[in-house]
Amino acid sequence: MTATTTTDWRDTLRDAADLALVGILVTVAAVPVVTTGAAVAVGAEAVHLRFTDGRWPGPRDLLRTFGRRLLPGALATLAVLATGLLLALNIFWLRRGMAPGGELLLALTAIVGVALIGLVALAIPLLGRAYTYRSALRTALSRPAMIVTGAGVIGIAFLIGSILPITAPLLTGYVLLALHTIARRVPSAATA
Repeated sequence: MTATTTTDWRDTLRDAADLALVGILVTVAAVPVVTTGAAVAVGAEAVHLRFTDGRWPGPRDLLRTFGRRLLPGALATLAVLATGLLLALNIFWLRRGMAPGGELLLALTAIVGVALIGLVALAIPLLGRAYTYRSALRTALSRPAMIVTGAGVIGIAFLIGSILPITAPLLTGYVLLALHTIARRVPSAATA
């Protein structure tokens, strides 16, 4: 006979509160914008450790990881912001008729934007598994079906956050958990 572990409602409530706290801390750490990449990577690592190893990292571990991820995270944040800006300008110009291509190119640009959101979303939990930013993107790119799922998670979170903006910081922790759950289907690889 095998022993089974039961989850008490208090454990579920504790995890929910902890995820909300992770979301708030990630949001606060991302306020300077250039720290967003590091904040998200640290949050992803904390969620990974909790739901894989059963423990939350200590404050020293979190600060050490944040410091190690600060410069690469700033570069990743700038790359994401630049890409988003270019896509937004492209959509703006196409909608105003300032660029050729019309509705077809507008639809293709929107599809590319959603795919890029999904790609970045799927790469985030891989950062929690100690991948570099580049290897996380490369690994996420090799899973197109999961990219669509990651975009869906971000879309649902955006919808909830736009309906109830006060919940946006709390949602961050839950989004990290949802993305972590999706990424668990991605086998671990070398973190080169």
